[in-house]
Amino acid sequence: MKKYILTIIALASLWSCQTDEQYEDYNLDPKNPAEVSADFLFTAATVSLGDQMASANVNRNIFRFVSQYWTSTTYLDEPNYDLNNRGITDSQWNELYRDVLFDLEDSRRLVEADVELTEGERTARLAQIEVLEVYTWQVLVDTFGDIPYTEALNADEFPQPKYDDAATIYSDLISRLTAVNPDFQAGSGFSDVIYGGDMTNWAKFSNSLLLRIGMRLSDVNEGLATSATTTAVANGVFMSNDDNATIVYQSTNPNTNPLWTDLVESGRSDYVPANTLVDVMNDLNDPRRSAYFDDNLAEYVGGVYGGSNSYPSYSHVGEVFLDATFPGLLLDYSEVEFHLAEAAQRGFGVTGTAEDHYNAAVTASINYWGGSDADATAYLAQADVAYDAANWRESIGNQFWIAMYDNSIMGWNVWRKFDTPVFNLPEDSGSFVPLRYTYPIGEQNLNLTNYEAASAAIGGDDQQTPIFWDTTTPDQSTYPGGGE
Repeated sequence: MKKYILTIIALASLWSCQTDEQYEDYNLDPKNPAEVSADFLFTAATVSLGDQMASANVNRNIFRFVSQYWTSTTYLDEPNYDLNNRGITDSQWNELYRDVLFDLEDSRRLVEADVELTEGERTARLAQIEVLEVYTWQVLVDTFGDIPYTEALNADEFPQPKYDDAATIYSDLISRLTAVNPDFQAGSGFSDVIYGGDMTNWAKFSNSLLLRIGMRLSDVNEGLATSATTTAVANGVFMSNDDNATIVYQSTNPNTNPLWTDLVESGRSDYVPANTLVDVMNDLNDPRRSAYFDDNLAEYVGGVYGGSNSYPSYSHVGEVFLDATFPGLLLDYSEVEFHLAEAAQRGFGVTGTAEDHYNAAVTASINYWGGSDADATAYLAQADVAYDAANWRESIGNQFWIAMYDNSIMGWNVWRKFDTPVFNLPEDSGSFVPLRYTYPIGEQNLNLTNYEAASAAIGGDDQQTPIFWDTTTPDQSTYPGGGE
């Protein structure tokens, strides 16, 4: 990150040299303004976040591999968990800091300084910025563990920022979302690409994110998890699929869903659904298969995870994902109901039974992918799908993982927290499924002292070092497949 900081400092020094007022106007390009607007920066940050979460480009995002929803036909390094060959950890880190958080902070600065805004408009727009910042910070923590936080976005004062404790960051994120709840109704916000400026939906998004963060702590800090959950529900979370937080994409470049770029425009045949997912859904006769997968074969067949796969021999990615306007998913109603199911099971003070919320979560997912209520009822009637309170972690974990197919980092989070379902070891390497991303090479080169301190604090910069909320580690040596 320092290289970006140094670039900013260098540019600032260059601009400061332009002191002769008589030449100032000659240095201004009316078609390329020196400072862009707050709404442009907010939109750019939103789209950068959505693109990073949705992308299937092996140079940017391999969460669809790590969560074992997809596997590869051509390049095997990534489904075998080689994260460094293409700089995937650097890409995740740099994209979220540089193109999301820094843009949001610049937008915040401009909103705070804009004298033409009413106080209500300023308050509402800052609330939108706060939600996306908190969302991004949680993604970074869930990916890496301890990260630069309090010193991260102040390049002048902290060119080499320290790393903060991940659990402490989580607590602060909860405080930020709790504090911002009244601000959404203060005035009109940005006309954004998620809700088009509907502040009621922004409030639901904020509270649903609070619920997500709170329930992620349920195994490590029950008190904070309970208070965050009850606050989120009291303030108002998603109540249907109509509330889902999704990025609106367009039919032409550069505003298409990146999946279209990766799967259609590229003209390549690099990905097939993985046998890990396809086998589970086949066993359950899951009605979502017709949306998740294409009907290019007489039956649904998943590619061998982490092995060489012939594209024509396996099921392909579903047709819906090939649409340039396919929405980019950040958080949905199904996820909310799975969190509430766990909260009810743990006695965290939410209304409704764990089974009711579980059934609502599964139904919401099936509905979202084009299935009917009748499809959901028949699916839930199966013994292997019906809620089992005695084995609730397995019930919730398995169905939560299936439902997060298009929110693949959440699929990985579910597997890490609930330790279910049993994944395959990649055929080519037999490597264990990562419990986190290792820190970027750039941090080792440019922020070494703080990198070393963070690595020691978390127990080693290793893919098998768990995130603080991941309290149990499955015995992956018993997993099927693998080449060792």
